[in-house]
Amino acid sequence: MAEIDIPEHLIALERTAWAEQQAGALTVETAAAVQQAYTEHAAATEGLSRLALEMETKRAVRHPAEA
Repeated sequence: MAEIDIPEHLIALERTAWAEQQAGALTVETAAAVQQAYTEHAAATEGLSRLALEMETKRAVRHPAEA
């Protein structure tokens, strides 16, 4: 997979969502905000898959040693 440039605001949103999920407190609002940000960034970036962006962002947040 080609390297994806992940904006810091997506990393921050995903970190918030991951922390909430780990605490068993993920809100609909947080989940929706993250998904909306993925969708908007992928749409604004020609040829970037929303799914690839989401997967790479989650990997960077959840497994930073691999990033």
